[in-house]
Amino acid sequence: MTKFITQDKKNGEEQKESSPKPIEKVSIVISKGSLEEVYPGLIMANGARMEGIEATIFFTFFGLDAIIDKRMDKLKVATVGNPAMHIPTMIGGLPGMSAMATKKMKSEMEKLDIPPVREFIEMISDTGAEIYACKATVDMFHLDESDFCEQVDSIITVGEFYEKSAGAQIIFT
Repeated sequence: MTKFITQDKKNGEEQKESSPKPIEKVSIVISKGSLEEVYPGLIMANGARMEGIEATIFFTFFGLDAIIDKRMDKLKVATVGNPAMHIPTMIGGLPGMSAMATKKMKSEMEKLDIPPVREFIEMISDTGAEIYACKATVDMFHLDESDFCEQVDSIITVGEFYEKSAGAQIIFT
């Protein structure tokens, strides 16, 4: 790590400042349920664990689809209203466009050895990362614990998420 040297303005002496403190803990919020919104959070959580950084993932709103057992294998790429697709919304809305984009994205990720969502969540959980569902969203969507994959540690409130995130870098994807 780089050491920074500054000059004390009062007496002209140089002082060494210590390097930035390494990240020890991250809390990642996944709030959208399309493939291109879920994968960045999973990749970041996995990367954190590979670096020995504690990781907590909090799924809320449509991000819950990534941990709902019956939906997690069916996530799609959003082609309508997605400016990163670089296609007109009208084209993105054509029948089959989302399926085609999803197939292409999954194919490209497979080439890079990036696992499907279910397998990725299992891997991340096996590394000791904590996985939580947002209680307010679970209640709003009339879900319960039986709707989620077995890797979900618990359904927690936002306040509990903040408690678990004390000292962490919070990342929204």
